[in-house]
Amino acid sequence: MKSAVETLSPTRAKLTVEVPFEELKPSLDAAYKQIAKQINVPGFRRGKVPPQVIDKQVGRGAVLSEAVNNVLPQMYFDALQENSLEPLAQPEIEVTKLEDNEALEFTAEVDVKPEITLPDYEGIEAKVEDIELTDADVEEQIQAMRERFGTLKDVERPAADGDFVVIDLKATKDGEDVDGAEAVGMSYQVGKGGMLDGLDEAITGLSAGESADFKSTLVGGELIGQEVDVNVTVNQVQEQELPAYDDDFAQLASEFDTVKELEEDVRGRLGNGKRLEQAAAARDAVLEALLEKVEVPLPETIVTEELNARRQGIEQQLGFAGLTFDKYLEDEGQTIEEFEADLERRVRDAVAAQLILDQIAKEKEIGVEQQELTEHMMRRAQQSGQDPQEFVNHMLEHNHVPELVQEILRGKALAQLVEAAKVTDESGNHVELKNLRPDGTIGEDEPEAEAEAPAEETEKADA
Repeated sequence: MKSAVETLSPTRAKLTVEVPFEELKPSLDAAYKQIAKQINVPGFRRGKVPPQVIDKQVGRGAVLSEAVNNVLPQMYFDALQENSLEPLAQPEIEVTKLEDNEALEFTAEVDVKPEITLPDYEGIEAKVEDIELTDADVEEQIQAMRERFGTLKDVERPAADGDFVVIDLKATKDGEDVDGAEAVGMSYQVGKGGMLDGLDEAITGLSAGESADFKSTLVGGELIGQEVDVNVTVNQVQEQELPAYDDDFAQLASEFDTVKELEEDVRGRLGNGKRLEQAAAARDAVLEALLEKVEVPLPETIVTEELNARRQGIEQQLGFAGLTFDKYLEDEGQTIEEFEADLERRVRDAVAAQLILDQIAKEKEIGVEQQELTEHMMRRAQQSGQDPQEFVNHMLEHNHVPELVQEILRGKALAQLVEAAKVTDESGNHVELKNLRPDGTIGEDEPEAEAEAPAEETEKADA
């Protein structure tokens, strides 16, 4: 087999492959055997039909076609390796010549990974915001814990912000009940929001047995986005009583004996969480800093596919949330043009980042252990809420394992890039990333290996 490559663009190549006919013989023999099993010819057992009879019954052309279809994928793969090309998508293959007993020629156009010349990225500089942990943050967490152990009691007064109410809701449009826009005996906390615009204002000031009417826009159902008339009736007003914040509460809500110990634990966990958030921001900042230093040619077909995938993902999420795209744009304060421009910018940066990390993984000769792949699949299964074994079976059956391996390689490349960077916060403090653990705590530096072997071992080696 002989192959040649033509560079159509920095991200697209055309392979021309010439295959001597003798190299097709194993595939031709296999094609004859396969066809012999599929046809019935009087006087011959199934699977034992001679080639010359198959040529007469089926035609030599059908055999050649079967043989070529079977051999093309491997020959395409061999040509990729021969020319050191890394494909990014499925190829467009065309058989340009097929002459019996002479030769096979075909071409394959495919998007390929571009050649990227990386700058020196050791010690790349990036800045992130300071970690801010206030007493108010701790108090908010403590308050949430107290609310989990709170109790409700009926009160004979108008509903106020923070109260719990039991309500009936009914929406109408032009005097007709709206299907699915009705609730009876529903519990709701005043001021919580997240249901209908205007609901909190309508409920506030109502006592048990009182009603109010207001207009609102539906966020789901067949009339999503349309204005309707809503009637709300308050059946019950309840006030939440919180447990006293003392050592007894600490023992009730945690494994600690005192509120001081509880507060220290809450403060520590919040600090660890904010440190992880800062680390995520650091990864983004370092990668962004590197993107500014290198030119990355982008395959437009890959960019287009990713753009379409992200648009579909946003539309699905909006559908699950019961929101229209117009409402989403309104909440984001964007025009459709601004949304599209921002989405394309983020997609192009993401594709460029993936190609850069692939290049780093290649240059650093980063590998993936079986244990790492197994752990990664377990995490992905957990994130998607799937049974681990079913997830693994699906990945294997649909040949998604190479994609998972690529994800791991990119993660390890990014980790090395970030660990080698100089990241500081806005106050100029060094941000520790190398020894950051998954729970947000900082580990100890591992002792470096001895530069020289012990004298006794050196003597043994010399001997």
